[in-house]
Amino acid sequence: MSRIDWRRHFGLREAGVYYALLILLGILAAMAQARGLPNYLTAQNLGNIGYQASLVGIMGVAMTVMLITGAFDLSVASVAALAAAILVGLAPQIGFPLAALAALITAAGIGLLNGAIVQFVGINAFIVTLGTLTAVRGLVLVLTDGRSLMVERADTLAQMLAFESTRVPVFWALLLIAAALCALGLTRRQPLVIGSGIVVAVLALLAGPAFSVAAPVVYLAIFTALVWAVLKFTVIGRNIYAVGGNAEAARLSGINVHAYKLGAFILSGLAAGFAGILFGCRLGAINPTALQGTELTVIAAAILGGTSLFGGAGSVVKTVVGALLLFTLTNGFNVLNLGASYQGLIEGVVVIAAAAIYTIGGERKRTRRVPAEASPVLETMPVPPSGAPV
Repeated sequence: MSRIDWRRHFGLREAGVYYALLILLGILAAMAQARGLPNYLTAQNLGNIGYQASLVGIMGVAMTVMLITGAFDLSVASVAALAAAILVGLAPQIGFPLAALAALITAAGIGLLNGAIVQFVGINAFIVTLGTLTAVRGLVLVLTDGRSLMVERADTLAQMLAFESTRVPVFWALLLIAAALCALGLTRRQPLVIGSGIVVAVLALLAGPAFSVAAPVVYLAIFTALVWAVLKFTVIGRNIYAVGGNAEAARLSGINVHAYKLGAFILSGLAAGFAGILFGCRLGAINPTALQGTELTVIAAAILGGTSLFGGAGSVVKTVVGALLLFTLTNGFNVLNLGASYQGLIEGVVVIAAAAIYTIGGERKRTRRVPAEASPVLETMPVPPSGAPV
């Protein structure tokens, strides 16, 4: 039976984002107590952080898949704004379900267009999606005529609010998830998964049976679980990692690289469209500058979660934790009234520090591996005769 590599499982590279979130929550709770403010670690406040992070989390999960395949999508925020504009513009005329469907189809179509240009024309994904970012934002301006739109029909607005703002009790679901994580961790001998299950169970018990969260948090959890399961347990998931790790080797192995990369772009578009629908439902309105700059927050969440910008590595669960980390910072600044001037500065420093930790950790890992792999080769190398050039 193989021994568990505790050092790897609980090292900074593998579990750093979890440590960062726990340490940040502890610091904010201590600061709130020192200032005489209400308890920071209440179930309501933690639920609010999850709610605020839900849209970025949904786009971040799809962005992680995109990055794993070795591609990039800068247009997600503009696509989400376009989906929200279509929803708000069409819902009063054709109803909420059909308007949401139209928004999703449009978003998926933009994802398909991005992927087709990248794969079949051969233009770099960064350039293509940068162009799409600008073009789609321009389309939002055209659709809204440069002004804010809002849903005025009461029945349609009620449907939209019910879809986005319904509170869902999650106490028993959290206990089931905790039990499943513990069982999975024991079966696969993964201490980090067992630890995650214990943390989820403790949080559920502290929150109590009446604990509930807004619907977007549930949507994020379901989407993350589905993508995680596909990446972890299916051939499709292994092929996605193979495509990002070495596209040419994957192609020679019989994997349809074009299909997987196109699928990642479509998934990114769909996730952005769904996030835009939630955004439109949340406000019942849309303005032309909505969600501007959010694409950088989405990418920052993936980087905090340790996803490689060069493809072949990444975890959707850690991306969601990265999004929670970013919005915990925002929430902490608001609750403690620390001043928004420093918020961007600190968030930027956190992202750079995380990237540095992952980079240094990766280099040390390669450094340890090279001598171990090189030594047998050196031992078998023929010794040159005396006086011969080496």
